[in-house]
Amino acid sequence: MGSYVVLGGNNIMNHKLIVILTLTGFVVLFIIQNVAIVEIQFLFWSMQMSRSLLMFLLLAIGIIIGWFMYGHLKHKKDKIKKSV
Repeated sequence: MGSYVVLGGNNIMNHKLIVILTLTGFVVLFIIQNVAIVEIQFLFWSMQMSRSLLMFLLLAIGIIIGWFMYGHLKHKKDKIKKSV
């Protein structure tokens, strides 16, 4: 009975490993397929970078903005609760 539990635990670890390796493979494929250089222009500023790097940076910026907005709204909500 005890070996079944360990086997079940290893089975879960194998599923996690498969998911991680699959996602890593998709990320590598995404990077390989989006190596084209794109030019970004904003006002008088111009820059060139790979499309995959641009998409990663935009995703990171979006996550950071969302994190700050969540913290701001949560702080505002807590402040309203304390005043009531």
